[in-house]
Amino acid sequence: MDVAERIRANPASLPHGGSDASLVPTAPADGRERMTLNLFFEERDDRWLPGDRHIRPLLRRMLLGKSWISGQRRVFLNLCAGLDRVGIRYRVNDYGYIRKHPDELACIIGRPFVLDWFEWKNPLLLGVAMYNHPVEAPDRLKLQTKTVLVPCTWYADMCRPYWPHVEVWPVGIETDLWTPTPAAQKSVDVLLYDKVRWEHDRYQTELIEPIRKHLEAAGPSVEVIRYGHYKEDDYKAALARCRSMIFLCEHESQGIACQQALSSDVPVFAWDRGGPWQDPEYFPHKVTYEGGVSSVPYFDARCGSSFTGADGFVSGWSDFWSHVSAGDFAPRDYVMENLTLEKGALHYCDIAEAAIQRQSR
Repeated sequence: MDVAERIRANPASLPHGGSDASLVPTAPADGRERMTLNLFFEERDDRWLPGDRHIRPLLRRMLLGKSWISGQRRVFLNLCAGLDRVGIRYRVNDYGYIRKHPDELACIIGRPFVLDWFEWKNPLLLGVAMYNHPVEAPDRLKLQTKTVLVPCTWYADMCRPYWPHVEVWPVGIETDLWTPTPAAQKSVDVLLYDKVRWEHDRYQTELIEPIRKHLEAAGPSVEVIRYGHYKEDDYKAALARCRSMIFLCEHESQGIACQQALSSDVPVFAWDRGGPWQDPEYFPHKVTYEGGVSSVPYFDARCGSSFTGADGFVSGWSDFWSHVSAGDFAPRDYVMENLTLEKGALHYCDIAEAAIQRQSR
């Protein structure tokens, strides 16, 4: 039974009832006893009837087929998979247990509406998928006293003036799923990954079309994929076909899709424009953060290279492609060193143990 099935099957997944959930996995892998984690993840709140948040996804799947895995759900699933591997025990959505044990840490990973379901008396570890920015958080939650997780350093720098106890935690990548394909089986030179989220028409003209025209003139074969318009299996198959990837995104707090490419040993040429955080929902009328964002917050010279705009792409493409052709990059080595499921799970548990100690003082 996978993690998603455990969530659906757990009778304790209702906020006002249920019995204690069984612990998974059943025993630590290395014999070291770590704290048992109480994990809470909900993607959606009830909309029309109590409990309909469980029914709506099933109806949607019946009508539309397998659903898109959101970034938040991917974080939760990968955390649980990592905990399984290292033998750290956890409960999932066991509201009955946590209400009976107000001294234990509650780890709330998903959307913040869970905080409104009842009065939480527990110490809390919040994130990474809670609020886009601290200005969204109501004052009554007093998050400045809580440990809040964000995925990368630049995001932590943006949040720390509001949340002094912010911690950086990137989730691990499924490196045994996102694996290299032998070079002889590659048939496409470049996967152009379009994750431009805002002002797409503008960037279609200023960035995407100049890149495509330059590639057309340079001669490599190109496949295009756009964020939100594919299933995960389609992306995995595309990475298996392609020798390199161009990644276009204004900024990323972690960049799981990019890291899945790196784990697949596909070098990346990334648009990394830097500058302020320009999410139009906040910038510039609510938030002005000038500290410098990144579209590849987890990246080094083994992974590939980057450019800041269309001119930078044109001037840097031939050098990037020559290194791809020579096999000079080693992106999977970077992921194996920094971003495995096991490393992510152990890091999360370390933060949780420190959080309960700090909040219990």
